[in-house]
Formats: sequence, structure tokens, C-alpha cells
Amino acid sequence: MALLYTYISVTFKYILLIRTSMGTITISVDDEIEMQFREVVKEEIGETKGSIGSAVTEALNLWITQKQQTEISQRQLALISKGFRLGKYKFDREELHERRN
Repeated sequence: MALLYTYISVTFKYILLIRTSMGTITISVDDEIEMQFREVVKEEIGETKGSIGSAVTEALNLWITQKQQTEISQRQLALISKGFRLGKYKFDREELHERRN
């Protein structure tokens, strides 16, 4: 993120402009998928400037989140299948619920 200060000589104030850069991705998709995507974007977001970019950003974020969750699930399932060592001592119900006065 680049910060740019602009000096205004009349009022001696500074204006902070924050510029964010956006990446450009060129993709090829099936014509039918493209038309369906454009229709859904038009219905959900509208035909304003940047609506397709917003929808693509949302779709990419959703895809990344799903992939991350899948990776987390697989890692946790691997841990569960490996098992847990609880030590040598085994408890039974009577010992766990024994009341001491």
C-alpha cells in the first residue's frame, strides 16, 4: 500500500490518499458458464461499474475458504485416525465417580 501526501497551499493541510493496487487476472471460461455468471451478477448485484469484479472476488474468496476448510478437516481426520495416547493408567467408572469424604 503506497501512501501519498498532497500539500494544499491555501489551508496548509495535508490530505492522505491511500492507494490500493488490484491484480488483473485473465481467464477463459465456457460461454455458457459466463452467460450464467453474468445473469446471476445482474440479478444479485446489478449492472453497476465493477459488479462483475465484486462477484468474482466474492467467488474467489468463497473458493479459497472452502479449500482451506477442506485442508483443515483432512489434517484433523488424520490426527483422529492416528489416535491419542492417554498414558498407561486406565480408569473405570467406579474409580472416576468415587466420592471421598
